[in-house]
Amino acid sequence: MEHLSINDQPPPPPFPQGPGQPGLLGGGRPPQPQQLPAQMFTTAAQLLDLTDTNLVLQQTKERIFVPPGTQSPAQTRGLYADVDRGLFVVRGENVLLMGEIDLDRDDDAPPGYDLADLELVQTLAKQKKAEEKAKEKRKVKKLSTIGFEGENVGEALL
Repeated sequence: MEHLSINDQPPPPPFPQGPGQPGLLGGGRPPQPQQLPAQMFTTAAQLLDLTDTNLVLQQTKERIFVPPGTQSPAQTRGLYADVDRGLFVVRGENVLLMGEIDLDRDDDAPPGYDLADLELVQTLAKQKKAEEKAKEKRKVKKLSTIGFEGENVGEALL
């Protein structure tokens, strides 16, 4: 490193000058601007890249689960049913949530669950969901009596 004073001339720019390239005054091309690494973009520019992807899935199935103990406390195995949905489109940032599917294991029943009739599974799943919703409502009501506010409770007043 050189020790320059204010009165000294700055060093010449580090432009490569080969046989076919004239000097800076001769009209040579300026260097390309440096590209920033992808980690530098943490705002909307990076988020835009995440939303530019779409997937179209064919022959899709929705699998509905009813956990053990829903029908009766003595029930030791859960139930499941498959619903054919056909063509399914996954758009934008939801593509990041997709995972790899093992086609060999896809046909096997999940451990601890038995295949059941679709109407039965849907009915039990709706009952379970209604029970959980009622339980959550009671919990929010109890918490509101001592000053807590549940999610989205304040927005209901608007």
